[in-house]
Amino acid sequence: MTAHANTIELIRYDQEEFADIRPTLVSLYAEVYADQLPDPFFSVERFEQRLEGYASRPGWEAVVAYDGGEAAGYAFASTLPEGSAWWAGMLEPLPEEQTAEDGRRTLALFELMVRRPWRGTGIARRIHEELLAGRPEERVTLLVESSHPKVKGLYESWGYRNVGDQQPFPDAPVYATMMRPLRAS
Repeated sequence: MTAHANTIELIRYDQEEFADIRPTLVSLYAEVYADQLPDPFFSVERFEQRLEGYASRPGWEAVVAYDGGEAAGYAFASTLPEGSAWWAGMLEPLPEEQTAEDGRRTLALFELMVRRPWRGTGIARRIHEELLAGRPEERVTLLVESSHPKVKGLYESWGYRNVGDQQPFPDAPVYATMMRPLRAS
């Protein structure tokens, strides 16, 4: 398997196409997270539960990168609903003006992953930017495991800033919560 970043095709999927793309999302997750699967939080079963929940939310979309028909990576996101619990796990609470959600304000980027042969080719950024292109929300947020400073640094180079740490589930790791505007003010 040889990665060729210049032959990548990015395809966008919405909620109506979720059933079609679900097996690809699960399969790539299992491959990318293979070393962490023994941890119950990272198990395929828990991922599938989270994925079903995310995909049921308004505004859910995924972008999958294909190289010659083979899935190389993907990202998916949805709009945070009014009254979202996204901010509830913050270790230091944020001001309400930062966390108030109206169902249109914030896009949550839940996953962005690239299979090993395509890492370091710029595909992650291409997937990311395609997913964000044309979104109506004013900002995007994501979580990065605090134990992955290189990944956090990559997101910072894409314009994200750390707004604090959170633990979204009792058995989840601590994540840096990052945010960036989607369009210029």
